[in-house]
Amino acid sequence: MNSLWRMARSSAWNRRSTLVWVVVSLALATALLWTLERLRHDIRQSFSQSVSGVDLIVGARSSPVQLMLFSVFHIGSVPQNMRMDSVRMLADHRSVSWVVPLSLGDSHRGFPVLGTTAAYFQHFAYGDKQPLALQQGAVFADTLNGLYEVVIGAEVARKMGYGLGQSITLGHGMHDHDHAHEHEGAQSQADEHADKPFKVVGILAPTGTPVDRTVHVSLQALEALHLDWVAGTPLPGGQIPADQARKFNLEPEEVTAALVGLKSRAAVFNVQRIVNFYEDEALIGVMPGVALGELWSVLGLGENALLAVSALVALVSVVSLMAVVLAGLNERRRELAVLRAVGAGPRHVLGLLTLEGVWVTCAGVLLGVLLSYVGMALATPWLQQSLGIRLQLAMPLPTQLALAGAVLLAGLLASLGPAWRAYRLSLADGLSPRV
Repeated sequence: MNSLWRMARSSAWNRRSTLVWVVVSLALATALLWTLERLRHDIRQSFSQSVSGVDLIVGARSSPVQLMLFSVFHIGSVPQNMRMDSVRMLADHRSVSWVVPLSLGDSHRGFPVLGTTAAYFQHFAYGDKQPLALQQGAVFADTLNGLYEVVIGAEVARKMGYGLGQSITLGHGMHDHDHAHEHEGAQSQADEHADKPFKVVGILAPTGTPVDRTVHVSLQALEALHLDWVAGTPLPGGQIPADQARKFNLEPEEVTAALVGLKSRAAVFNVQRIVNFYEDEALIGVMPGVALGELWSVLGLGENALLAVSALVALVSVVSLMAVVLAGLNERRRELAVLRAVGAGPRHVLGLLTLEGVWVTCAGVLLGVLLSYVGMALATPWLQQSLGIRLQLAMPLPTQLALAGAVLLAGLLASLGPAWRAYRLSLADGLSPRV
């Protein structure tokens, strides 16, 4: 058997000028499958860990996925706000440890603005319950003295070139952050709160979550911005100066949603039932893990399509291996006949060509895995900065090993066809080939 392995390896090496392209094709297919599986796993993990340590997200009654998209990912909208009285009811419940209100609706050059309290930076977590950390500065003060202070995410600071002490203004209404640069010259437009500038007092460390693309201000700051606005439009001639805004009652009457942390996870269903059947207001309590699972089941169609395309590429590569071996079989009929003449049986010929295909497939798979790791190592910094995705250069996933095994098995099966044809060639046919 060892001699047959060596013969197969030597035979494949002698035909390397032909087989090298098959190896490259298999390597690229394997690298694509390996990388996509790691990317799919890490994106799903990052997606499911966008919010951590939050037991319930409470808002006005709507779709759980819709509430999750708006309150966590700042995408889309919710039909209406929830009253602050309901937030206070939650905070007073004996099973509730903390409540953090959230208010959305404004933006800064395409990046969403989130109104909240300083407790947000204490209780909000991501990943494996990792707390938010400041890269520079401090959080805004929950007082009138810190009314026009803002804390920005890492991506906002990087893309806009902001630093501590930077003066920025906010815009009315939500805009897609992907078109942020289209709004750079919009500071003079009527929908900008240019009369009330904010100062950057803190920059958050990168998290790989929507926090990186968010501008954080206090709830009172959002109220101050809209003192002289009615129904989404500024009052004609009724502009209130920034300093004068502090004289008004800036406690909000409504917020978009609230993050809720419980004293015990065992109470989550009880508190959720209280929220869902609250008589004074139509509310819904959403468990983040359940809503993220529903959301991913929709997004999972795209990942399955990518995996199917990769599998198709691998199939084409394996078929090309079969085609190359079959095409070269007629040229090798005399070689195989000589082997038969010196004592090699039909089974040896079958094994020789099968092992050749296995050698080529193994070389392609190993090269593909190496290419995948090199590519991921080079692409990870860019993916982290641009898309907030961090690929883990860790031990192979079971699914990655299964995909590599599937390519190896496909290569073995593809080489069996030509090997079986060579097995059936007779000695006379090999010494006297038809022309």
